[in-house]
This record gives sequence, C-alpha cells and structure tokens, in this order.
Amino acid sequence: MQTAIKRIIFFAAIIAFWEIGSRLELWHPLIFPSLSSVFSALVEGFQDKTLIYDLIASFKRLAVGLTISLIIGTLIGILLGKSKTADETLGAVILALQSVPSIVWLPLAIMWFGLNEKAVIFVTILGGTFVMALNMRTGIKNVSPLYIKAAQTMGATGIDLFTRVIFPASIPYVVTGSRLAWAFAWRALMAGELLSTGPGLGYTLRYASDFGRMDIVIGVMIIIGAIGMIVDQFIFQRIEKSVIKKWGLES
Repeated sequence: MQTAIKRIIFFAAIIAFWEIGSRLELWHPLIFPSLSSVFSALVEGFQDKTLIYDLIASFKRLAVGLTISLIIGTLIGILLGKSKTADETLGAVILALQSVPSIVWLPLAIMWFGLNEKAVIFVTILGGTFVMALNMRTGIKNVSPLYIKAAQTMGATGIDLFTRVIFPASIPYVVTGSRLAWAFAWRALMAGELLSTGPGLGYTLRYASDFGRMDIVIGVMIIIGAIGMIVDQFIFQRIEKSVIKKWGLES
C-alpha cells in the first residue's frame, strides 16, 4: 500500500473518531470540541480576517528572525569550523545554549526590549541561530582533506580556498542547518507570541485559551502544525534531497 493511501486512511480514521466521539459526548465539548466546531471557528476566523492578520504578523516576525539567525549562525559556524580556539571555547557555549528552550529566553528578552516585537524576534533569532551554527561548523569540519589538498596544489589558498572548495563542500550541512533552524525558529516564534500583545498565531492561541474558546485553540494549533509540515515537507525536504542527490551523498 502506498504511503499516501496509508496516510489518508489514518487521518480519516482520526477525523471520524473525533467527530463521532464528540457527538456521542464521550468527552466534554468545552474541554475538547468537535471537529465541526473547530472548522466553524476557523471559517469564522478567516471570514473576519482575524486569522489572516495573525498569519501575516507571524510570518513577518519569522522572516526577520529566521533571516538574521541564518546569517549569524552561518558566521558563528564558520568561525568555529576554522578556528580551533574558538571551537574549544565559544563552541562549548553554543552547544550548551542550544539545549536551552527558547521560551526560557523570553523573560530576559522582555527585560531587555520590553513586551514588544523586538522581544519576540529576539527569541526567534536565538531559536534558529545555535542549530545553524553547529551544522555549519560540522559541515566545514567534515570537508574531505583530499579536496583541500587538491585545491592547494592548484594554488588555492585563504578566502579563495574557502569560497571555491570548503563552503561549497559544506552546502549539504548548510541546507540541513537551515531546515532545522526554520523548525526551531518557528517553535520559538510561537512561544514568544504567547506572551506578546498581538497580533499573531501564538497571541490568538493564548487569547482564546483565556476566554475558554477551545475550538479556536485547537484550530490555531492545527494551523501551526500544518504550516510546519507543509514548509518542511514541500520546501526544505525537497531542497535537501536535491542537494544530497547533486552532491552524490545518496546511500
């Protein structure tokens, strides 16, 4: 059986159980509303444009935060990959900071920037920077010495050697780092928006929770998960597969 058919059957079973269970009142609708209620809440949100404004606001913050995190992460990764001293000192700090959940940075961000856009973007940047830096570092470290020696025998040194050999050879790790940075930044953004003043998907999630609108809460959760899956499956996975194939890394 093809994967697509398996997934369709799986999701159809979940949807049927959800709706039938709600209609049979197997659980309280205030705690877990029916699928039809969630669908109605989503339709209402898009009709009054609330969710559209939320999506636009979230994507604006993500675009800024992710772009900055990719740039900073790449530069830090290059530094760690090229400097043994930096790798042995700053590298240990980056490795430790990567394990810190993004939401932990929020109190510090609020103290530094206030409860505004800057605090949310700051948390988003931190969400993607460290994982990008570590992947960039790994990519540079794993460049085959044969490539470097071959380039050096042909006269390539310094920046020329880096831009023509080392960085291109690290591209698969750059792509993987970008994919992970996107996922971490997306999660960090949602965590940051939970305490923001809106608009944004995270803000609407908290606002609906405060007023007991579980239909909107679950609807926003579905949107967040769907965006994450679509971007990962249809953008980053395809780019990653294409790069792996082009670089001859298929097993």
